[in-house]
Amino acid sequence: MWQSCGVTDSLANVSAWITVPEAADLLGEPLGRVRRLVEEHSLIGVKRDGVLMIPADCIQNGEPLPSIRGTILVLLDSGFSAEGAIEWLYSDEPTLGKTPMAALLDGQKTQIRRLAQALAL
Repeated sequence: MWQSCGVTDSLANVSAWITVPEAADLLGEPLGRVRRLVEEHSLIGVKRDGVLMIPADCIQNGEPLPSIRGTILVLLDSGFSAEGAIEWLYSDEPTLGKTPMAALLDGQKTQIRRLAQALAL
């Protein structure tokens, strides 16, 4: 019998989630375009309770966070799933003193991509 003890939500560190319709409103784009942005890795999302959800930090000033696409691609190329990539982005990184997502939001794209590339080795 399956028991829930010891099972944690690996995505609990994401501070805010938005749905595709909410993302469409923030971006001023139709729903189909937002889904395409997820498919093209300009945004990243996972299904939570059957609904595609996107970390709210992926959209800044009405646009996808510019540094997110390349970072997502590096993580996916390193063997991460979308869920694993989000988990890594929102987990504390001791060498940074913050999460990789916080570093991306602070403009530290190069350092984050180097860390992500090192994961593939």
